[in-house]
Amino acid sequence: MPNFSRVLFSASMSFLLSVSLGACAIKPWVKPYERSNLADPVMILERNPVESVYMHHVFQAREGARGAEGGAGGGCGCN
Repeated sequence: MPNFSRVLFSASMSFLLSVSLGACAIKPWVKPYERSNLADPVMILERNPVESVYMHHVFQAREGARGAEGGAGGGCGCN
């Protein structure tokens, strides 16, 4: 049985090595010069962004989850 564990160990180590070296070969999907196309206002998913921001504020107020998504602000209610 010691031979099976050695084979399993070498197979798992070779798999981990190939996965870790393969991660270095991943190229970004979006090139730096293409990012301006993604920042175009046409790419916004909401029909009315102002209404979306307002409804998000109403949802936060109802749920008591203000700032849970990383929004800035203090506890004084002055934001």
